[in-house]
Amino acid sequence: MILNTTHHNSDSKQIISDLVGSPFSLVQKLKMKGVGSKRMIIDEVSPNLQSMMNLVSDINYGNIELRPKGILIRINKGLQNFTWIIPYYHLVIYKINGSSIHAQGKFVHFRANKTFKENKKFFDKLMDEKVKYDFHHAMPNGL
Repeated sequence: MILNTTHHNSDSKQIISDLVGSPFSLVQKLKMKGVGSKRMIIDEVSPNLQSMMNLVSDINYGNIELRPKGILIRINKGLQNFTWIIPYYHLVIYKINGSSIHAQGKFVHFRANKTFKENKKFFDKLMDEKVKYDFHHAMPNGL
């Protein structure tokens, strides 16, 4: 699900909380040593996300925020902000010349550059959180 989060909207906040959980508390953020990535350059997106990209040759930026049950990918288009809500059970990550995040029939590919390399620890943390979520919510054998 993609929301326009340029302006504060309590309905959007509730939808995000329902799908991926409320934001981590300050204590949890400190224990995890942060829950957000640095800004990364978006190289490519799926055709159904093209409307969120700058039409001129501007660079598109995005960042990722961890939530208890998923992630938020925040994309800036000029003065507008869009948030793509991805529960962990939809999330698939490919590491090919950067990182490509796939879910719900859409994808965002982040460029492998200096800022992407600075986010290596963040992506490791993201994978750890997804594995923990999958482990705790796995179906018992035989079902």
